[in-house]
Amino acid sequence: MNNKIIKIVFIASLAYVFTGCSSKQTEEYNKPAIYWYNKMIKQISNYQIDAADDTFTSLESEHRNSPLLPSAIMIIAVTHMEEEEYAMANYYFDEYLKKYSLKKNADFIRYLKIKSNFLAFKNQFREQELLSKTIIASDNFISDYPNSQYINLVKTIKSRLLMSKAIFDKEISELYERIEKPKAQEFYAQKASENWKNTDTIKKVDVPWYRAIFE
Repeated sequence: MNNKIIKIVFIASLAYVFTGCSSKQTEEYNKPAIYWYNKMIKQISNYQIDAADDTFTSLESEHRNSPLLPSAIMIIAVTHMEEEEYAMANYYFDEYLKKYSLKKNADFIRYLKIKSNFLAFKNQFREQELLSKTIIASDNFISDYPNSQYINLVKTIKSRLLMSKAIFDKEISELYERIEKPKAQEFYAQKASENWKNTDTIKKVDVPWYRAIFE
């Protein structure tokens, strides 16, 4: 896990340990920001992720200017990513970038979003839109943050995505070859070589037979 993520979770845990829950009253509104923050941390530690989302919403709606909000939104975003709920993770990353991101940490948040998209990419023949968007996001990151400490991680992700794109285009090319469509076959073969020069070096991922028939 990234050192920054570890620090965020560690700080959040300390806040919960040293402050504790501020109240055990049954009313669940008009609470101090630290109450909602601690409650969210406790719910995450108990794997009550949906409840933590609701608690974060209460924190945000009742305390829009709280200094706890930036770390809270990062904690809930990383939690969703760790739980493989990538759409929700990206939603929170976007919210953080929109409301709290500073120039000094924008590259970190954008890297996390690219990583989240990459981890969400499981079926190379079904998720071409996600693949293309993540390649574009990677290109933008490389252009915008050439000196970022995360640049090599993003470049590695981009390389793997380009391999997947090349395999996809090669499969289409071979399909057109089988049905004797030489122009289409050549077009997709060229696209494959543009993404990865030697597609024969890429090892395909084996999938179960019941999934393979739908790929």
